[in-house]
Amino acid sequence: MRQKDYYEAYLDDYHKIIVYMSRNSYDGVSNRFYVKDNEGYIGECRIQSVEQTQNNYNKYTLLWEDEPIIGTEYYVVHQHARAAVLNYGYIVKTERFDDDFYYDGHDLGVTYREDSAAFALWAPTASRIKLEIEKQHVCFTYEMVRDEKGVFRYTVLDNLENATYVYQVRVNGEWKETIDPYGIASNANSLRSAVIDQKKLRTQCYPLPKMKSACDAVIYEVNIRDFTVQQGNGVHNAAKYMGFIEENETTIAKHTGFSYLKSLGITHVQLMPVLDFGSVDEHYPRMHYNWGYDPMQYRCLEGSYSQDPDNPYSRIFEFIKLVEDCHKSGIRVILDVVFNHVYDMGRHALQRTVPDYFFQMNEEGSYSNGSFCGNDIDTTRKMSSRYFVETCRILCELYHIDGFRFDLMGILDIDTMNEIYRVCRSIRPDFMIYGEGWDMPSFLSSDKRASMFHTWEMPGIGHFSDRFRDVVKGKTSPYDVAVKGYCSGAAYLIDIMKNCLCGSVNDLGGSRMFADPVHVVNYVECHDNMTSWDKLKECCKEETREVRIERQKMFLAAVLLAQGIPFIHSGQEFARTKHGLHNTYEESDEVNKIDYDRRDRYADIVRCTKELIELRKEYACFRYASAEEVNRYVSFEDLERKVLLYKIKDDHSDIIVIFNPMQESFHYCFDGDYRLLYHNGKTAGEMISEINILPVSVIVLSR
Repeated sequence: MRQKDYYEAYLDDYHKIIVYMSRNSYDGVSNRFYVKDNEGYIGECRIQSVEQTQNNYNKYTLLWEDEPIIGTEYYVVHQHARAAVLNYGYIVKTERFDDDFYYDGHDLGVTYREDSAAFALWAPTASRIKLEIEKQHVCFTYEMVRDEKGVFRYTVLDNLENATYVYQVRVNGEWKETIDPYGIASNANSLRSAVIDQKKLRTQCYPLPKMKSACDAVIYEVNIRDFTVQQGNGVHNAAKYMGFIEENETTIAKHTGFSYLKSLGITHVQLMPVLDFGSVDEHYPRMHYNWGYDPMQYRCLEGSYSQDPDNPYSRIFEFIKLVEDCHKSGIRVILDVVFNHVYDMGRHALQRTVPDYFFQMNEEGSYSNGSFCGNDIDTTRKMSSRYFVETCRILCELYHIDGFRFDLMGILDIDTMNEIYRVCRSIRPDFMIYGEGWDMPSFLSSDKRASMFHTWEMPGIGHFSDRFRDVVKGKTSPYDVAVKGYCSGAAYLIDIMKNCLCGSVNDLGGSRMFADPVHVVNYVECHDNMTSWDKLKECCKEETREVRIERQKMFLAAVLLAQGIPFIHSGQEFARTKHGLHNTYEESDEVNKIDYDRRDRYADIVRCTKELIELRKEYACFRYASAEEVNRYVSFEDLERKVLLYKIKDDHSDIIVIFNPMQESFHYCFDGDYRLLYHNGKTAGEMISEINILPVSVIVLSR
């Protein structure tokens, strides 16, 4: 933020200085400016222009003909002899800065050996950095040495395992303490980074079911805390990594937690943020609730889910065990990553090491706010893009995870996302990457945004389909709670419903949105907004609870039988409620918990969900990977512009799925005998040549 002090100076390019002088001081007037450092250098600047700003400042654009030495602490002196620190400003956004300081080494952070630890921090604009180490309650401070490409280094000849450390960075005339942005371990509440022996981190490999494409996935979104926090569910380590996978006599008998998760038949569990976030006190995690979309550390796990947040190994070993147990059960693990903004930019390690470099900023010093969180990450800069690509590589290699879900992916740039996909797929061939492809209003040029509008430029990356959500369920915003979708009774949406069932990979019933089904994630509910059950209680309030239950089943059938990648929010399969609240990111455990009593109350929806998942797995025609296959094999018929017949016929299958969202019956005669596979969970298996289509029902048949 500029224009807050009486006198400010910014180096915005290698020879360009911007000065702001308040008109409350010397009327904002100076006829001469000089640059000096602490080593005796003095250089004169030439005034190129002067203009008045709306904030009662005079803005001077200066030409500094001498070549700046980046990292030197400079001051700008005006004719009245007042000096201001020359802040490294927009210069960090220039191509030359990137070229001068791009570092492609893999040793940033700390490299541990039993007899030494080598520390390396990329901070080209810093003038000095001190390394402060605490080992066994004794502190040592070392002056780091600036090396090439703006990397500061220091090697300590000692065994520093379990020692903690911070950096004291002097940049723009100030000392600021920071943790290590390249660190993978820390103590509680992100106070200090920790030195660990990575040789002790070993993730066991287990064979996983083969995947032909991303459309083989059935994704289930879960929050670590929500999943086991309910009292009386039998989990001893509730709301923890270890609680997530805990199985004992009680959890098995009550069918709660991990036992329940394994029974669903899902292929992938998507974990809401487990990378370190700032809104929950890790020593007192029950004081506050938060989903965790407020990053503090990108390579370190969240400590509030750990049994011992002050032990830097604890959270790592516990999470490794979680991934291993999921893999042993045939379930892949996807991490929800928040690379679009940080919790507190001023306190974040990326900002404190290289101010403004990692964040979108314009030449006036204003920060982009397309995420509506006060700051947006800038992945167009070389070292920023590399930072996030390397972060993904490290997480993939260290924890053997199987995918990333990107929060507000449209803040990031296309090239970075494609490189993340390339790197992760080279490590794990079935790796999945998808995200929120909304076109966010950031400073990033719209043609560079990793939004769904550029799906053809990101052939390996999927996007959530808001069209599918709104057409099937009804519009989602708090102002549209009464607006119905096709499956909640709006028959006029029947044509665009066809488009959604095709994965929006053609122009049938609506404009094409995606290149192939592997690029579309179909959902009607996620952690954001009302649950689909709460939405039904509003938009179908005139209907009985029994009818709404059938609609909830229809929502799930649409998600699980459509072309594309199906996504289910935990609890959706038993009518999860958040009492009508839209955004419960900092509500209570009582609001957000997975309620296993409710699971038992709505067991019929759970049973139908399991049957639908098995149908999807059994019949490959629900899992086409290409638009060509969809266009060749999928067709539709309708009855009175109300009931939709979704037909799939290829060399192996002849399937008809019937959606009747109306509260009236219809009769249909087939051109031969079909076997009943699914009928709203009712008895199936008989051969029929005609059928009475009951109100609010889904029927699946084959021959």
